Formats: sequence, C-alpha cells, structure tokens
Amino acid sequence: MSDIKRGPNPDQTHPMQGVNQVAFLKPIVDHPMIEIGEYTYYDDPAGPENFLANCVRYHFEHMGDRLKIGRFCAIATGAEFIMNGANHALDGFSTYPFAIFGEGWEDPDADWARGSRGNTTIGNDVWIGTNAVIMPGVTIGDGAIIGSYSVVARDVPAYGIAVGNPARTIKRRFDEQTIARLLEIAWWDWPSDKITRNLSAIRAQDLSALEAAE
Repeated sequence: MSDIKRGPNPDQTHPMQGVNQVAFLKPIVDHPMIEIGEYTYYDDPAGPENFLANCVRYHFEHMGDRLKIGRFCAIATGAEFIMNGANHALDGFSTYPFAIFGEGWEDPDADWARGSRGNTTIGNDVWIGTNAVIMPGVTIGDGAIIGSYSVVARDVPAYGIAVGNPARTIKRRFDEQTIARLLEIAWWDWPSDKITRNLSAIRAQDLSALEAAE
C-alpha cells in the first residue's frame, strides 16, 4: 500500500467525518449545464445536497447559459447564483412574461435568450460569503473573495475582494506582480499529491517555493 499523501477524496460527498453540513459539490451536482471543479464545497446546516435546488436560480435549459465553478472554492450558506432565466424583456410596454403561461398568450417568435448576459464563471480558490448573490453573466477571477450579503453584478478580478450591494472591488489581496505569478503557478491545477507536498508554501505565501515545486 502506498503511503503517499493525497488529501481528501474529491469524490466523497462529505469529506469531514461527522460534519454533514459540508459537502464537496462535484459528486452531488449532476446537471448538463453546470460544471463544478474538484474540492469545491458548500456549507449549509439545512443540507448541502440541496445546493442545486436552493442556490442555482432561474436556470432554464432553453436559455442556454452555463454555470462554471472552479476547483477549491468555498461557498457559504445561502449563496445564490442567479441565471439568465431571471431576466425579463425590456423592449415592450410590459416586462410581464405573458408567453410562458400559454392559453392564447404564446409567442412563437419569442427569442428567450434575447438580453442574455452569457455564462456565469467562478474561478478557482474563490471564497463566497454567506447569502452572497451572483448575478447573471458575471465572471469572478481566481482567488477572489465575495463578502457576505454582497450582490455581484459586475466582474471581479483575480484576487479581488468585492463587498456591498451592488458589490464593488475594494482592494486586491496581493500586488499585481504577485497575482501574475500566482496565476502562472495555478497551484489549483496541480495533482493532489503535489498540492499536499507543497501545502506549507501555499499556507506561508512562499512564492519562490511554489515556483520551484515538484
């Protein structure tokens, strides 16, 4: 038997023994329009297994938009990802979606994707706080932090810290040169045994050690 340390099993739903409110999402979210990376977890005392039903809102197949969440993200209780199905048409006198109810209100020429803001993309190693709301079409860069109760309606750069409603990026976690080096290293793409061997450098912000990692 190999004694190589590789960290937790990313295919295990509950990686913390006896803590059922925390779950890795990749094993429990099966949706053709959602991609979630390994080790990304959701923490919810009411049951993280309900992530898809409770946290991904207005995600309709006919809209065609996708939700992509990278590896090693931490998602707190009540975070919501609002998809493009929440949008209503603004080019008529009313924003009411008559056509979806039928019974004479159909619109065979309806372009459901009109006004779509595109896919929602969350990078790697992103921390999303309690009850944060991510609006349609937003891209959040690697290493970013989203404050609790923030409403994110615009892109957040890599290693940015965004807070408020509407959320704004108040600072970057590191200077530009450090961020560039971190993005080049992209430790989140390493195999689990390499990450395990180099955790001390990740924890200690030792860039030189990470760049020299084997």
